[in-house]
Amino acid sequence: MFDYHASSGAKAFAKRYRTEIAASTSSVLSTFAAFPLDFAKSRMQSYESGFLATIKDAYRAEGLRAFWRGVGPPMVSVTVVRTISFSLYQKTKYAIDRTLTEMTGTSPLVVANAPGSWPTPATMITFGGAGAVAGAVITTISCPFELTKLNEQLAGKVAREAAAKRIAEGATGASTIPDLRSGGSWATARRLVRDRGLTGLYAGYRLHLLRDTIGTSIYFMTYESAKQVMGNARGKSATSPYAVVVAGGLCGIVSWACIYPVDVAKTLYQKSLLCAGPGHAPRPDIRFFHTGSYRGLGVSVLRSCIINMIFFSNFEVMKKYINGLEV
Repeated sequence: MFDYHASSGAKAFAKRYRTEIAASTSSVLSTFAAFPLDFAKSRMQSYESGFLATIKDAYRAEGLRAFWRGVGPPMVSVTVVRTISFSLYQKTKYAIDRTLTEMTGTSPLVVANAPGSWPTPATMITFGGAGAVAGAVITTISCPFELTKLNEQLAGKVAREAAAKRIAEGATGASTIPDLRSGGSWATARRLVRDRGLTGLYAGYRLHLLRDTIGTSIYFMTYESAKQVMGNARGKSATSPYAVVVAGGLCGIVSWACIYPVDVAKTLYQKSLLCAGPGHAPRPDIRFFHTGSYRGLGVSVLRSCIINMIFFSNFEVMKKYINGLEV
């Protein structure tokens, strides 16, 4: 993109911020492409329905646009979050590497990038620890956006339930099902602040923090280790297309499989709080190895695999391209 009109200053800027540029452009592309699967996952978690039934129900009642309802906040939030996350991850990774190098005399990052090398406890601690820090920090930014996105994804279904309930109770009956009012992200944010104050934007924050801290740690540790195995350990480049695609898909699968019950509990709790107005809602238990806690896991794994294959492929290509620019 800098071949024809970019000045040397623009190229220098791109080189300095290559991680942020690659992460932001990759986030927009991957988020939009896989958003319908995120929509299906949220509905399946909240209404205990199967994938095909969820898709058919939404399409018949709300049309094709329903699958991208609420895509605006994630397009903004995921881009911002991933950009900050990757920047934090890079900085924290090098900080942990310096600490471990001083303690052991061996740099985990040098080991990870050495030809023929395999993952070691030190490399996994470096990648996992940096991922945990990045995940914990970005939760503060992403929680309000994810909450308003969830409201948009569930609003259509809740509205139909309310209408059916009113018909069943008679024209004068007052439905006990609340209206989430799908009026856009800003309308949802204003309603939450009105009902609960500024803390309303962080409903379910603790579960969100737990999910992102553990999940992001596993995510980066799996990606970097798998890329090392598929690349360096086999005598090839760690950023070869094959290594990047496989590692990108695998990191999404493994991280979601590990933290999915936490995500289900978060979704159910946030749905209850969205429906409760200024009232309170009981926090559900996190139930590992319980059938209901894995509803929608297949869709989430597929979605995450697609997102991360697209994301990391574009991310590595962009970084290589920018690194090759002549200033």
